[in-house]
Amino acid sequence: MAAELKEEFGATVALKKGRGGIFDVHVDGVLVFSKHAVDRHAEPGEVLGLLRDRST
Repeated sequence: MAAELKEEFGATVALKKGRGGIFDVHVDGVLVFSKHAVDRHAEPGEVLGLLRDRST
């Protein structure tokens, strides 16, 4: 996913380790995807699509 984000947006991606299966994606402090909120893992390309939607 980091490579996709860098290629698409030129983004610098940082992984912060968490506990309890947390997978949240924040952009500039804004929550874009939360595994906990939707009760599932992100589908392939889902986070990238959400970020594309934000950039338009």
